[in-house]
Amino acid sequence: MDWAIEYERSLIPATMRFPRMGDVYEALADMSVDYMTAWAAPYTGGGKGVLKQGERVVVDQKISDPKPIGVYAKAVDYAALEARMVPPEERTAPKYGGFYFSFTTVDLNTLFTLLHTY
Repeated sequence: MDWAIEYERSLIPATMRFPRMGDVYEALADMSVDYMTAWAAPYTGGGKGVLKQGERVVVDQKISDPKPIGVYAKAVDYAALEARMVPPEERTAPKYGGFYFSFTTVDLNTLFTLLHTY
């Protein structure tokens, strides 16, 4: 597994910045995204949605790797994006625990602009 991660990392251009906890990114254009849903059960779901130009995501988890090939992020305007993306039957389910995104380092550097870091 380590060799696969190292290979993926080697494909990231040297000029790209690796994401860090607290980074806030803004979408440069409308884009189709996959999201994941968390559950109080041994299950992870998800779906597809549109992240609109100007919408923001924040890397809100500690990153153990100083040069991650990808990270998890959540919407800054969480409630609005959750209402738009996650179907009501999932959002209102008793074991539903929220939604989040996964983005590659390359995508964060090319499809977003870094606004600031907390």
